[in-house]
Amino acid sequence: MKFKKTKAAALSLAAIIACGSLAGCTLVTTDPAVDLAQSVATIDISKSAVFENEEAYKPYKQYLGGIEESYVLKSELVANYSSIGPTYVSYGYTAEQVYDLIRESLINRQIFLQYARMYFYEQSAKGEIEGTYTESGYNAAIAGKEGTEKIIAGLAYFLDPDEIAIAEYTVKYNLNATLDSQETEVIESLENHNHEHNHDDESTTSSGRTTPTGVDTTNEDFYDPAYQIYTGTNSASACGTYETIDESTPTTRRTAYKNFLANLGNYGLVGKEENTGDITSLNYYQYQRKSQYESAVISKLEDALEEEANKNVSEEWIRTEKFEKTLETQKKKFDSDTASLESALDSVSDSNYVFYAPDAYGFVINILLPFSTLQSQELTDSPADSSMSGDDDFGNKFMTRAALLRDLTATDQRTDWFDSDYAFEAQASDKAYTGGSDARNYLFFENNLNKSSVEEGEAQYEPLKNYYGKYTFNGKVLKTENEDGDTEYAFRPNKLTIDGFLAEMESYLNFAGLDLTGKTYNNGEGSAYYDRDWTEYYKEQNGAKVVDYSKFLYYTANISQLSSFDANKIFLKGSTENTAFSVINELSFAYNTDTAGLNSYLGYAVTPNNTEFVKEFEYAAQVAVRGGAGTITVAPSEFGWHIMFCTFSYAGNATPYEFNWDEIEVEGTFSNLYYEALRAENLSSFSTDRRSTIINSFDNDTCVTVYEKRWQNLIET
Repeated sequence: MKFKKTKAAALSLAAIIACGSLAGCTLVTTDPAVDLAQSVATIDISKSAVFENEEAYKPYKQYLGGIEESYVLKSELVANYSSIGPTYVSYGYTAEQVYDLIRESLINRQIFLQYARMYFYEQSAKGEIEGTYTESGYNAAIAGKEGTEKIIAGLAYFLDPDEIAIAEYTVKYNLNATLDSQETEVIESLENHNHEHNHDDESTTSSGRTTPTGVDTTNEDFYDPAYQIYTGTNSASACGTYETIDESTPTTRRTAYKNFLANLGNYGLVGKEENTGDITSLNYYQYQRKSQYESAVISKLEDALEEEANKNVSEEWIRTEKFEKTLETQKKKFDSDTASLESALDSVSDSNYVFYAPDAYGFVINILLPFSTLQSQELTDSPADSSMSGDDDFGNKFMTRAALLRDLTATDQRTDWFDSDYAFEAQASDKAYTGGSDARNYLFFENNLNKSSVEEGEAQYEPLKNYYGKYTFNGKVLKTENEDGDTEYAFRPNKLTIDGFLAEMESYLNFAGLDLTGKTYNNGEGSAYYDRDWTEYYKEQNGAKVVDYSKFLYYTANISQLSSFDANKIFLKGSTENTAFSVINELSFAYNTDTAGLNSYLGYAVTPNNTEFVKEFEYAAQVAVRGGAGTITVAPSEFGWHIMFCTFSYAGNATPYEFNWDEIEVEGTFSNLYYEALRAENLSSFSTDRRSTIINSFDNDTCVTVYEKRWQNLIET
């Protein structure tokens, strides 16, 4: 397995990429080429005395001859300001402050790049890193080249072919994103113009349904050799994996490109003599390449420093200094301090674990099938049970609610995802769950589901985690095109009673290879559950009549394959534990109207104590947790039906985690996630210290010369 890169934010501060919308007024009134070609700072860390006096830098002294003076151009200030300046100004910064931040960032960037060159020479000579880097090899790489091409060639020397390909792809990807933004404005302008002449043409779209975390997340190591920038003068179909935005035409794209060029001209970033018919020939494009190659080298330095930091993350250190000591501390604290335990459970994540909890603590996913607006109003307006019997002094409406629950129906909530272009028609190869209906043929998130695994090379998208992805939209979808050629959808969702939902849930679990055991309708089915007298909802306790919440429990069951639940595998894709979690999580996204529970880590934290949850919910959740991971319970509340699924429970195992060094590279295991969290924490501290050391050593008057007057006109404009 290749570990995910943990980027050091401090080092990446210097990796600004000027690919913004470039909107703004004309900045340059003198000769742009001459004005913007000025250097506003020069950097040469080889001049520093630390190579004589500081023990840590003495190994690098022999490589000082390989360091060349570098510079920050005024054009770089302008290009980066065009990207981030307006945003920072909107936060309250002055233009001068923003330019200061950019200039300092670009200076630091050059310091890191010069340091990286020495570091790679020295580490290569010691055999501490992959690749062979020498001053003679570097000089051969840049021989015969001038200007920006020379700089890029020097940077490319420290990169492997894949890293170079990713850099080239990223430049084109970012410029396409910029043109997409410009084209969106063009299309919206045309639509507004048409709307002024056709007031009857009104439509609305919605994208309010929460999506799973990670939708359309691209793989950071992906690149497409065929990828090209689409300007409207070429064919979008010849641009590799690039996809046009909605309602794009060659005309709107050409207009967007013209606007882009005009904005570059406003900032003096494109000259009259340049061939604007070929975006890759522009000086601005070459600057983007240089910037991206610089970022790639800095990223490689970060990875090398990360490997240094990893040497401190040993098996012994994790096991004894972290895992075992934390476990012992939690045992002592949580047995006596319930408030601290509950607070810790509410904050559980991949980097914040609760290793110990007394019995009956755990987590549940809650799927709420709600009353309709009319049903909720009817429940509100209905009389209390006491008015029907004359003997009930509690003011509850359990009989009315039971009658409404019988008629409550739920529907698939994912219609918004069609308007957001997440839906796609499932093919036979998708092996989708259809519930036996030929009319059900739409799945969601094709990029993550079908473009996240390849036989060779890197996949374009990351797979979705904890989302099974085979559950088709539960209903009929009618797709048409309007007179403008736009796709429109109409929906006939299937309506499910609670029994219909449970049948659907059981069937989908079976589809995923999971079986339910111990299925019980706790208080009877049909009229036996819905038509009880009000007195059956109460019991005697300590001489008083109190609500008996067990009488509301409708259904319980257990996933048989989770009878020996392994907490160390709940996020391990393909494990039984993760498959069950992923199936229920997907059903939650499909039906749940309790949106606060979507994208939660393990669901709601549940305790055996009194809580602020509504009591029926609290009771059913506690029953589920006592039953252990994989237990399902169903109960109502004033909001509708609650389907509880216990994702994780300390019942029967107060210390469910085990750290296994052999699994630190098995992605999704507890040991892997815990190791990565500690590694990231250690790296953050290590990187911050190293960054401070480097900057403090070289960002001074000896190594850096700043020419203040050369950029003052920028803040006076």
